[in-house]
Parts: sequence; C-alpha cells; structure tokens
Amino acid sequence: MLGELLTKDTVRLNVKVKNWEEAIRMGGQLLVQEDAVEQSYVEAMVRAVKELGPYIVIAPGFAMPHARAEDGVKKIAMSLVTLESPVAFGNPDNDPVAMVICLAAVDHTTHIKAMRELAVFLNDADKMSQIKSTREVNDVLALLQV
Repeated sequence: MLGELLTKDTVRLNVKVKNWEEAIRMGGQLLVQEDAVEQSYVEAMVRAVKELGPYIVIAPGFAMPHARAEDGVKKIAMSLVTLESPVAFGNPDNDPVAMVICLAAVDHTTHIKAMRELAVFLNDADKMSQIKSTREVNDVLALLQV
C-alpha cells in the first residue's frame, strides 16, 4: 500500500526549509498537486500543530502531519519529504525532524494497512537511514516496497 500511495510525484528529497511549518506545507502541496486534498487541508495540518503541539512527531526524526477528512480530503494519499537540514517541531524527545510523511485519510479505516506498513518501515533503522541519505526518488520508492 505504501508503494501505491508514495510515488515519484509525492516524494521530494533533500528539501531546504526554514522551519516545521514550511516542511508541512511542502508535503501538503504535493497532496494538493495530486488532487488528493484541498488547500484547506494543508492549512488544517499546520493549524493542528499550532493548536495541539508537536504530537505529530511520532518517532525520532520523523513527523506525520495530518488533519481530519472533513478538512478537505478527496482521496487517501501520502507524501514523503526528506529535509536537507533537520528542523525542530518542538518535541524534545524526537526533534529534530528529518523526514515528514503527510497523511490524508478519507475515513478511520482505509489507511490502516498503509499505517501498518509504515510502522514496520519506521522500525527498520537501516531503511530509514538509507532513505535519509539517498538523493534518488526511485531508490526511495524501491525501499518502500514492503
């Protein structure tokens, strides 16, 4: 499922951003360009962090921004952005963040398989290291084939 959701159009590597908000917006714009979400969804992802804090930083160096389906999701989608220089999101346990995967889910169930695959992936330190260091989107896509 990850291999279906993350494609050459939804992956950007070694992106330069100034802060966490730019990182989220970069991933969100990839979803907008895929016609998976409305711009309002990107704004909702940013607003969620501003209002609720950096709960989306779920593992060391990794954040998963998301918002509610009613905030503008058209179809299930994911984007992956690796950062040239990691940025702080404000999570003392898991900052700085070097990889951001934005998630757009249409309901509470359709994305579960992708989340399971992502959890396996996040626990594979070797694959995580490879993704953070690669500069080729096709190499990342090959690593994501679970």
